[in-house]
Amino acid sequence: MEAGAWAVLFPLAMVLGLVRHRFHVPLSIAAVVISLTGFIFGQHHGGRQFKHTVHGTFAGVLFFLLLAQAACGVYLRLHLAWSRERYVRPVVLVIHGVLGRAFPVVGWAQMVFGIATLQSWCEGGHLNQCLAHYIMGSAFTAYSVILLIMMKCAVEWLRRRGCAQEYLDSWVIFIWGMINTFTEHQGGPWTHKDLQHTLMGVVWWAGGAAGVWLSRKGQRSVLPAVIIMLTGWAMSGHKQAVAISTHIHALFGYALMAGGVCRIIEICFVLRDAPSGTVDRPTVPGAWFPVSVFQYLPPFLLVAGGIMFMSATDEEMRWADAKGIDYVTWGLIDFSVAFLLFLWFNILIDTYVGYGGRYGLSGERPKEPQHFFSYSNIEQGLSTNNDVVAMESFDVPEHAPSQPSQQPPPPPRLYAPPPTTHILEDQDPFDDTEIS
Repeated sequence: MEAGAWAVLFPLAMVLGLVRHRFHVPLSIAAVVISLTGFIFGQHHGGRQFKHTVHGTFAGVLFFLLLAQAACGVYLRLHLAWSRERYVRPVVLVIHGVLGRAFPVVGWAQMVFGIATLQSWCEGGHLNQCLAHYIMGSAFTAYSVILLIMMKCAVEWLRRRGCAQEYLDSWVIFIWGMINTFTEHQGGPWTHKDLQHTLMGVVWWAGGAAGVWLSRKGQRSVLPAVIIMLTGWAMSGHKQAVAISTHIHALFGYALMAGGVCRIIEICFVLRDAPSGTVDRPTVPGAWFPVSVFQYLPPFLLVAGGIMFMSATDEEMRWADAKGIDYVTWGLIDFSVAFLLFLWFNILIDTYVGYGGRYGLSGERPKEPQHFFSYSNIEQGLSTNNDVVAMESFDVPEHAPSQPSQQPPPPPRLYAPPPTTHILEDQDPFDDTEIS
């Protein structure tokens, strides 16, 4: 029950809330009821008993967040008319929006805690290793989601800020590398693993700093992809105490190396150093920007690598080895989970895009500049009549000059330009305007 609520219902309710869909409220109510019911059953069942763990502690935190989110939602739906409404409602709206966006993240963390608790993993001296695997694996999975979002619906967001995707990536890599450099060695004599982990942090902050410099002012850079490749190469040769663990670490490294190579090919040869959304092909109906099929490879390989790394802790590998599971079977399980997650990520993002993003279908669309021609038909894709682009005439205002302009209008593009009606504005979309 809890897995269904936090993995499916709450993320979908968040997306429907962002686009102000009428099913946002009933789906949120169903998710809250199912989650609270599962919480009550978990506290009063007569089956297997677990000792106090972080999973149980975090469940109490989630219980409080659920009640706060439900209270905010009820208040917003009541539309109270009182003297402080114009001061209180914006605050409640912000809290409701922040909690709604945080639910997929805290739900992911709680499910990871639940898997570890189920098998009594990550206890005693295994905690640090579990943290390293779960945090880094989750980070690669989150990076995949970010790449999908930037590719499908944040092209204009980057353009408005004059920022390249690699500039943000390089800053994250730089900060992460600095943290890893000084936290991997926990005292005592240095081992080969300590040296490898620490030097990997050095590679990350050094390469991240170079990436920040090269990708400034909106320039594309391949250094983040190169750093991912180097990380995969290091992991592919990371010897472990159990044979299956060595193979899974190697498979994780191969996935990262393949993801880095595909990312370099995407930037240099598919996009030709241009921003995402400028690939020369028609836009799929319902999409905002044209996307090459090759661009899906780097995000998927990052998801696959992240899941494999999360499943490669020492205790998990020893458990699998004791059960007689070989690395091929374990790897196929990891790839199956990666495919399901990748499918769900794309469904959520495509739902957001298909319903108009933060504006929703009922939101006001920014007015087009008063030119002589409208490119609304081009934004919807090429015409099916011999690929002829149709242009819709505006009414020429009375004060328009009778002589034609010396500058002729630019020729129509052969692919859909980034639509100006789907820009991620810096406004909170969790208002009470709904679409049907």
